[in-house]
Amino acid sequence: MENATKKILIIDDEPLNIKLLKTFLKAESYQVICAKSGLEGLECATQQLPDLILLDIMMPDLDGYQVAKLLKEQKLTLHIPIIMVTSLNDRESRIKALQAGAEEFLTKPVDRTELWVRVRNLLRLKEYADFVTNHNAELERCVNERTKQLQSNYRETIFALTRAAEYRDDSTGAHVQRVSYYIETIAKELGLDKVFIDQLFFASPMHDIGKMAIPDHILHKPGPLDSEEWVIMKTHAQLGYGILQNCESPYMKMGAEIALMHHEAWDGTGYPNGLKGEEIPMSCRIMSICDQYDALRSKRPYKPEFSHEKAFDILTKGDGRSRPEQFSPEILAAFVACAEKLAHIYDTN
Repeated sequence: MENATKKILIIDDEPLNIKLLKTFLKAESYQVICAKSGLEGLECATQQLPDLILLDIMMPDLDGYQVAKLLKEQKLTLHIPIIMVTSLNDRESRIKALQAGAEEFLTKPVDRTELWVRVRNLLRLKEYADFVTNHNAELERCVNERTKQLQSNYRETIFALTRAAEYRDDSTGAHVQRVSYYIETIAKELGLDKVFIDQLFFASPMHDIGKMAIPDHILHKPGPLDSEEWVIMKTHAQLGYGILQNCESPYMKMGAEIALMHHEAWDGTGYPNGLKGEEIPMSCRIMSICDQYDALRSKRPYKPEFSHEKAFDILTKGDGRSRPEQFSPEILAAFVACAEKLAHIYDTN
């Protein structure tokens, strides 16, 4: 079984909690390692290099926040996903867990099905991160005469995998394909360098790769997200950046940049860092308006499909949630100039 190859570390000072989690995970054929303190957990994580860690917050020596922070500071354990398991249910504790480096959290008593879903989603994320790292290393080992061929294969792999990730949020996977053509169209309108446009074309589909780790009940919620769910949804920017940040490929470097900052806004009202104006890279400024245009045009669990005319009016005039001040004036002007081309791209893809 595929799960039998996955190793999960439980760090908890309560034997009953360990027994329960271990029983749930064993039922899905995962390998399980247990540690009864924060210090023991750090040692196990370093020596065993698990695929995922379930970490209790309230422990006597080092609490879960401290353990998570130390794990994320070590190169060996930096990329191991962490699920905080806690009886604390307040918003501040959950935000503190995310800030410490945890990718997810579960509230005690743990629901078996919810545990399985969270574990499955984060293991998918780690598999993708491992693939990217290993594939990048393989490219570096290739001889010079195969560089061109491998680069082509690499681009195809990026596109195929990002489309696979998009299927969690879009049953057709067409969004990632359209975004590439939108961003290429606007970049050409701006007269940008051909090499830069090429990198944009292949990097832009990776903008939402971090959504692979967002729970289904949030990603597919048919109504507005509450404040706690919105905090979790916004972490997809950092999660996507975490997958791509250590890669040497120029496509991956730009992909990491776009993943992290495509929700920043020209007027400083975006996230995750509230960057403003020229602080936002050109790639992310273009991505922002392309992503919002396609989101408005597309049917989502929380909204119907909008016409091109309505989407155009919202982006250029505002509707209460979106305002033209969020976009670079130069890029907004380029969007207006080639809006009909974007409409054609949407209609034909």
